[in-house]
Amino acid sequence: MHIGLIGGIGPAATISYYQRLSAAMRSEGHPLELTIVNADVDTLLANNTAGDKRAQAQVYAGLIDRLKAAGADCAAITSLGGHFCFEETVPLSSLPLVSAVAPLDAFFVAKGYGTVGLLGTGVVMRTQLYGQLERTRAVEPDDIEGVGKAYTDMAIVGACTDTQRAFFVEEGRKLIRDQGAQAIVLAGTDQNLAFDGRDVGYEVIDALDIHVDVLVALATGRATLTDHSVGGSA
Repeated sequence: MHIGLIGGIGPAATISYYQRLSAAMRSEGHPLELTIVNADVDTLLANNTAGDKRAQAQVYAGLIDRLKAAGADCAAITSLGGHFCFEETVPLSSLPLVSAVAPLDAFFVAKGYGTVGLLGTGVVMRTQLYGQLERTRAVEPDDIEGVGKAYTDMAIVGACTDTQRAFFVEEGRKLIRDQGAQAIVLAGTDQNLAFDGRDVGYEVIDALDIHVDVLVALATGRATLTDHSVGGSA
């Protein structure tokens, strides 16, 4: 299956998707059919801040049309924050949309996590991943505005400073220590810039990896677009 990615939001996350998809497909002995289109991160941030879901959905719809014209069989948004208008995009989309949020609850349950802490964009943390965690309790940092701003600043630049990294790691530690989180979820696809496989003294789950696993299952034929774990489709 030919995978289509809406990238650019931000660039570092797009690179991570490409690298991880390529490595996973190579390890399974399958060629990767992939097309990436670039979304404008400033437009996304403006629409997100304004709560204008329809405007961003229309932007996505145009990008998805380009993916379809390039031969893609499905599309995915490479940003959890960018999922704020997912439901509005579905009816406008010319391709099935593969959600990065839908598979998370089942994954946490399978791992035995009753409570997880979230580090990502403000909207993702405040809505506890858009209200889609039905069997898992999610907790967010006390300094949710500070974490959200630090995350956005990092994502736009595409690099993490030592000060930002120390801040994110400590906020995760507080969620474990003070709010009973059993693991910290990198609930922003650029958050791996801060953690990057480091041993920080607690369990870390990268939501990007879970999304990539779903895309690989589709690309190799182990899953289909009608599978309930895939997410919405048009």
